[in-house]
Amino acid sequence: MSTNPGGWPPPQKTGPNRQLLVVLTPILVLVVVAAAIGIGLLARGVVTTKVEGIAIAATDDSTPENVLADGAVRVGEPDAKVTVRVVMDLQCPACKAFEEANGTVLEDAVRYGTAAVEYSVISFLDRASETEYSSRAGNASFCVANSGLDNYQAWLSDMFARQPSEGGDGLPDSELIEIAESAGYTDTAVAECITNRSYDSYLRAKTDEALDSGLQGTPTVYVNGEEITDRNAIMVPGGLAPVIAAAQ
Repeated sequence: MSTNPGGWPPPQKTGPNRQLLVVLTPILVLVVVAAAIGIGLLARGVVTTKVEGIAIAATDDSTPENVLADGAVRVGEPDAKVTVRVVMDLQCPACKAFEEANGTVLEDAVRYGTAAVEYSVISFLDRASETEYSSRAGNASFCVANSGLDNYQAWLSDMFARQPSEGGDGLPDSELIEIAESAGYTDTAVAECITNRSYDSYLRAKTDEALDSGLQGTPTVYVNGEEITDRNAIMVPGGLAPVIAAAQ
């Protein structure tokens, strides 16, 4: 099985012996970013078959606006020649490293019309916090997207800048609301959506769809449908820019 360079691998569905690949330590991610070397991965068995964590909000059929059928949030020109897709978990340290390396590249691509970006936010790292931060943050992604896309990339950047360490409480809902407001999402409906976890069941359904598709890890990055496996393009500052340019 191939592994995604630089990523937190999610639970893989391989039948009774389903495997879960985990990054050895967040420190190792920083080593990858600094030295552009491979990340060590450890395989261990798990018995669950669905997204970990229990929804707090009542289950419903709510579907957010401004998302694609598969749950990705697309920002940029609808007829852009290049489409970049990023699959990520907001609790994933390697996803934060990717955002630090290429977030500005993606913002510029949208700003200058050189590419559209599809952000596929999933949730499989609830086990890494005591308050289901991964799924609460994933729900917040749909809350802000439902309100509008103009500030989505700024919101995403702020979320990764304030990503909590693993194993703790995670950010409280009040801070998720504050991040949304500071990024320009001041509608009270966004705050209510975050508090109520309005898209929790939707998030979990889309996460399971992503895992069922054979996702190998996060971040997983595609340009015009082709997975980018070069760790330098993903984890080195500005590394994605020449890949986007070559796809024009």
